[in-house]
Amino acid sequence: MNDLDLNLQNTVTALKKSHYGTAMTGAGMSAESGIPTFRGPEGLWTKYGEPDDLGYEKFIMDPQKWWEARLNEDYMPEMKKALAEAKPNPGHKALTRLEKMGLIKHVITQNVDGLHGESGTTQISEMHGNNHLLRCIECEARFSYDDISFSILPPLCTSCGGYLKIDTVMFGEPIPKSTLENIKKEVGKTDLMLILGTSGLVQPAASLPIMAKSTNNAILIEINPERSALSDFCDIVINEQTGTILPRIVDLLAK
Repeated sequence: MNDLDLNLQNTVTALKKSHYGTAMTGAGMSAESGIPTFRGPEGLWTKYGEPDDLGYEKFIMDPQKWWEARLNEDYMPEMKKALAEAKPNPGHKALTRLEKMGLIKHVITQNVDGLHGESGTTQISEMHGNNHLLRCIECEARFSYDDISFSILPPLCTSCGGYLKIDTVMFGEPIPKSTLENIKKEVGKTDLMLILGTSGLVQPAASLPIMAKSTNNAILIEINPERSALSDFCDIVINEQTGTILPRIVDLLAK
């Protein structure tokens, strides 16, 4: 049995023994659906420059001006096109099957593409928001664009009347309190975490596996084409694409 087969078998065994498995996903899973990454040689921020930390501050200072610019801008057009056209890949679909099997109870994602939900996964915390939704800065209610009028800017929350912004978490914006509280609750119950396609460099996401390990001695299983900042903390490391490995894990579990 080669190293990959052994790691796959150990992953299957660990999943079967776990009581509360979760998954944390990053940009690598989205990249397999054709969505560009931000960092690295081909990253969008390498091409366009990384935004400053004042995005949320600018919105708060003048929401009307921000929305007027937002509705007329053509910033990073390849990202807009990719987000509009992307479909769940085999990794997303395999993760949905793991949820249906009862082996993954919750998915924590750093991605804003909404592909986990589109693939059928139901228990999701979108740490950095969802590009297809709006969010109230007061009550944190989330809305589809189709449900909100843009005849007046900024658009207003139909629940409390607060200002709406894109659900995606901006630079300088705190993660919504309700989202962060739910993530901490899920991590607190985790005894196994799949770490999928993430560099392990972005906080607070990067600290979540360590939290699960220190709190519950959770088994950490990383699936990523390259080693990450979290690899040394993991019990099993598989340096392959999630879209290749997750379906194989599902197949082994189904035998």
